[in-house]
Amino acid sequence: MSADPAPGIEAVLRRRKMPAAFRRGFLRSVAVASRGPRHLSEAALAPVRDLSAFSGSGEAASVEERARTVSITLNGGLGTTMGMRAPKALLYATEGMTFLDIALKQADSAGVKSVLMNSFATDAPVRATLGDEDIQSFLQHEAPKLRQHDFCPVSVPDRPDLEWCPPGHGDVYTALGTSGVLASLLEAGFRYAFVSNVDNVGGCPDPALLSYFIRSGAPFLMEVVRRTPEDWKGGHLALRRTDGRLILRETAQCAPGDREAFRDHKRYRYFNANNLWVRLEALHEALERGRGFLPLPTIANPKTADPRDPASEPVFHLEQAAGTALEVFEGARAVEVPRRRFAPVKTTENLLVLRSDIYAIDENGLVEPARQPPPVALDKERYRFISDLEARFPHGPPSLLACDRFQVSGDVRFGRQVACEGEVTVLGRRDRPSRIPDGARLRGVVRV
Repeated sequence: MSADPAPGIEAVLRRRKMPAAFRRGFLRSVAVASRGPRHLSEAALAPVRDLSAFSGSGEAASVEERARTVSITLNGGLGTTMGMRAPKALLYATEGMTFLDIALKQADSAGVKSVLMNSFATDAPVRATLGDEDIQSFLQHEAPKLRQHDFCPVSVPDRPDLEWCPPGHGDVYTALGTSGVLASLLEAGFRYAFVSNVDNVGGCPDPALLSYFIRSGAPFLMEVVRRTPEDWKGGHLALRRTDGRLILRETAQCAPGDREAFRDHKRYRYFNANNLWVRLEALHEALERGRGFLPLPTIANPKTADPRDPASEPVFHLEQAAGTALEVFEGARAVEVPRRRFAPVKTTENLLVLRSDIYAIDENGLVEPARQPPPVALDKERYRFISDLEARFPHGPPSLLACDRFQVSGDVRFGRQVACEGEVTVLGRRDRPSRIPDGARLRGVVRV
């Protein structure tokens, strides 16, 4: 970089009326990111071997303890990877419910208070949908997209909305403080928080897990899931050799020479389910020490200014992950939970499975799989966006209860009451649409 970008960044943040604590934290992130990738080397880490496991049962927290707990739903995403321009929370998930419906139902059934962290892109439509419902919310901060070559704020004169982005869900801690919501919750007697993504339908505020967290005495508890060979892309739990503290190593923090070890699910057994439990008083104390923000690791996520135009200006989104707060809290712990508590919907493949007969919702809003969901791979050219998926499955997904693997290649439209059995590969034509008829039973390789 030829010039210090900080004054320009400070100026645009002030014009956007971002609070002082966020401005300080973001400028710190810029200083860290501008020095280049900060890798967590393999030599500095040790694998986590013995970790407590939560079976899914146990004594539930008392009514009084639940009444002092909030469920904070991270609700800032638009689902742009699936071609959406509206809040992902308002997307139909399954059985007539949206992702937001499910999150609110789960919190209500657990007897805990719902709080939403919305973004500048989702706040207005979510509030309009909720209408007169009394759901407390606060806003995630806004961060300028930074040009990759000099870390200065990007300028898009004809689309100023493209100049800004959310700073990652790790902003939840600072935003709780700057919004005044943390202070109001503490004053009202709330002591515990459960934090999860709106699109993780498995991440409910389980009263038994709340009890486990309270009895542990930990200021911060991360839910982790056992890794499989298919989980090599995500970050993993590790021990820092210098002080023995639990940390997360995300993909962007892995040095190129360490990638084989990073992907070794037998060495690094656990990944973050992004369901987090926090003592609000401990968070308040940590924010006081940090002058209003937590010093979380920063990831410079390479993007383009217009996410739909790969030829637009190359930029960085500076982001922080909520789970990396694990290394901030002295005495933070992790607990292994059943795989069903990790059911995020990031792709149309995930959504197809959620909408299928694999999943059902009970009267408490709990979304449970009837069995381990099969791997699903849909043609990226034909099924990447929600509109593509719904046009080709106009009557809903096929039955997947007896399916071990489901793959589709080409432009294929599916009829009513189609069922898949065993491993199914559907090969459609590339030059024109093909169709699976109503009532078809698919097995093996199917050419249409």
